[in-house]
Amino acid sequence: MKKLNLILLGLLPIMSFAKAPDCHNWPMNMTEMWMRSAGIVDFKNLNIPKTKITLLASEKKGKDLYTQIYYFVFYDQKGKSYEVITKNEASYEECSMSQVNSYLISKRDINY
Repeated sequence: MKKLNLILLGLLPIMSFAKAPDCHNWPMNMTEMWMRSAGIVDFKNLNIPKTKITLLASEKKGKDLYTQIYYFVFYDQKGKSYEVITKNEASYEECSMSQVNSYLISKRDINY
């Protein structure tokens, strides 16, 4: 019975997500420009196909307005990774309903 409860607790967060607009491109592009402007990394050096994108949260704020939290892991050509969390508002009509707040949470070298 404990195993069943643990499995159900693990599945509940997955089942509780309401369908939200797929708007990862807006915060991703704005974060790339922010990292360039801040001197963190030039997006010309990023390996964009390798970028990992995770929608952490999407909260419905109005009829067609969602606050979305994304987690991105960017990689550059030299093997460095940059972990960023973003927050913005989006709708099905328009992904850029607000500015994007970007937070660099980790920058590290990958040593093989």
